[in-house]
Amino acid sequence: MSSRQSLSKPHRKTRQVTFSRNELRILLNEYSRRVAAGEWRDYAIDLCRDRAVFSVFRHTAEHPLYSIEKFPGKGGRPERYAVSRGPQRLKQSQNLNDVLGAIERRPRLVAIG
Repeated sequence: MSSRQSLSKPHRKTRQVTFSRNELRILLNEYSRRVAAGEWRDYAIDLCRDRAVFSVFRHTAEHPLYSIEKFPGKGGRPERYAVSRGPQRLKQSQNLNDVLGAIERRPRLVAIG
């Protein structure tokens, strides 16, 4: 009797870091407010093994204006979030809302009289 065996190496499932439904709701609500204000135009989500990144753009062909990153908790530690503008990290926290608070709203000119 013949037995069937696979000659290929077994595939390991690599776990990606992802945003939860609630995290996506928070991020997309902020994105919607900024689009309505004319500040942001586009976004991208990158899911990697070591982090998940939500990037926002003023113009599609540019570098991201802001990148909100989620890092998984390792060894029983909680997840961390960080917001960066280019190479500069603006804030890092265990709370997504605290991190989003680091993104200042641009001042607007108000006509008087």
